[in-house]
Amino acid sequence: MTRTMTLLTLVTAAALAGCQENDPIVIGSDGQEVANTPISSTPVELPPSIAASKKYRCQGNGIVTIDWLSDNKSANLRAEGDDSIIQLTAPEPGQPLTAEGGYSLTGTAAASSISLTRPGQGASNCKA
Repeated sequence: MTRTMTLLTLVTAAALAGCQENDPIVIGSDGQEVANTPISSTPVELPPSIAASKKYRCQGNGIVTIDWLSDNKSANLRAEGDDSIIQLTAPEPGQPLTAEGGYSLTGTAAASSISLTRPGQGASNCKA
């Protein structure tokens, strides 16, 4: 047991002896040094979390799921039978959420009904 610990200590010391504090850290094949690069002091903004997730039945018996996000300016839309997620955003809280392609959503997570416009389907009222 003592012989194994001594051997392990010597191997660890030899491995660490090859490390020098002045060696630059190199990432990738372009040789860009990262060790002395200052880190930006600008604050990092995390993405919003899901504040509420609701299912709505729209006119024509279509079902959609909306994940309302905590920034009150965005939501994720998923239609029944479709795995794609459409992210809708608004410039300011309280304004209609929109996405490219003709998507528009009016409502809030607290409301029991919303108005949803989708391409090819027009506007419809949906109830939670």
